[in-house]
Amino acid sequence: MRILLQFPEGLKQKAVELAKRYESEGHAVFLSASPCYGACDIALDEARWIKADKIVHFGHNKFVKSGLEIPVEYVPYNIDIDVNGLEKVVKELNGHGKIALVTTVQHGHQIKQMKEFFRKNGVEALTETGYWATEQGQILGCDAISIKKLEERIDAVVYVGDGMFHPLGIDSEKPVLAFNPYTKEVKKMNEEIERLKKRRRGSLAAAITAKRFGILVSTKVGQFNLHSAEWAKKELEKRGRTANILVANELEPITLNNFMSFDCYVNTACPRIVDDTEEYEKPILGMEMLKELLKILDAK
Repeated sequence: MRILLQFPEGLKQKAVELAKRYESEGHAVFLSASPCYGACDIALDEARWIKADKIVHFGHNKFVKSGLEIPVEYVPYNIDIDVNGLEKVVKELNGHGKIALVTTVQHGHQIKQMKEFFRKNGVEALTETGYWATEQGQILGCDAISIKKLEERIDAVVYVGDGMFHPLGIDSEKPVLAFNPYTKEVKKMNEEIERLKKRRRGSLAAAITAKRFGILVSTKVGQFNLHSAEWAKKELEKRGRTANILVANELEPITLNNFMSFDCYVNTACPRIVDDTEEYEKPILGMEMLKELLKILDAK
């Protein structure tokens, strides 16, 4: 069997080792060298060119539900943490007795251990599933809706994992704590989350006077949303704006800025692109923000 192995950036150092394992089983093995931004980003083009029978996608669980002409096997990469380190979180909770507990796929296999640790320390940890994140307690950068399901029942949110990308995607009125299981640091996230929200509101305000819109469409299989792009173009043009649909696999700020034609971008791809206004040097609206803009324009 011809197999294409695909890895997120943090796991590429394991690629050669894992390739040897598949080769020892008699497979012809190829490694995707393209960037991989998540489970939504499947290396279909590379697989087509090499006529792969299967893609093995490491580090994530299933995201794209159907419609792929090449089978994809998802292989999560579990990383154990010292659950006892959560003692620092208990102290920071300062009497908050009921929390929404969330983590990434790498630590999801320990969610029951985490919940039990909190229970023994007087904290009830609740978990839910999201839309794309189908495991209990798992969140993605684009899917933290599980917390919204619990919002009325909790006193705080606790995220377990490294990096700021995931916790910055949490939208909650409750205190949000991020626990890094490697450094044992506990960080209060609400101020940074609010700064991000203000930046998005700033993009919306700037878009009111924009006349020329570039609508971003990604060809990544889990992000492709041409229907929304065509709807956005039609609605903007109805209101006297010009709009062009920009299609790419990699929506690179430098390349887009070379057009020098747009006052504002509308994003139909990864929803977290809207946080990158500084890199794109233009305001960026997600689809919900665009709908708000259209209401504002109609009211003027």
